[in-house]
Amino acid sequence: MKRSEFIRSLGLSSGALMAFYCMGTLTSCTNEDTPLPQTNPNPNPINNGKVDFTLDLTIIANKALTGNGGFIYNGNIIIARSKSGTFVALSKVCTHEGTTVEYKPATDDFYCPNHGSRYDLNGKVTLSPASLPLKMYMTQYTDATKMLRVYES
Repeated sequence: MKRSEFIRSLGLSSGALMAFYCMGTLTSCTNEDTPLPQTNPNPNPINNGKVDFTLDLTIIANKALTGNGGFIYNGNIIIARSKSGTFVALSKVCTHEGTTVEYKPATDDFYCPNHGSRYDLNGKVTLSPASLPLKMYMTQYTDATKMLRVYES
């Protein structure tokens, strides 16, 4: 084999390898069923500097609130339906170090997974290290329309 033939064969091999590689990257851009982040259908409007919004419990994004023990986040607020069926809306930001709190239906309270702080349904600290309560918001539920209003008084 002559030198020029050898170099030409390397070029063809490299070209084929690059084409194969590029085809692999192109197939990774196909339309697969990759879920996209859902936009929040529940705006968190602030009227005159105060939180005031309404949740439609008939839409899928709010389905968790149709049964006792469910909860959702809307902006910086966690809205839960307690074991007894009452609606609770609190700041979702733990007052210890700012971690997002979770509602725990088994204990009917709010829990910070970062350092273990716990809050009751009124936002009061029941287990430290947090020392300040979570901000509480008013709720008003209309069963006929399945609408839940969350607001500051």
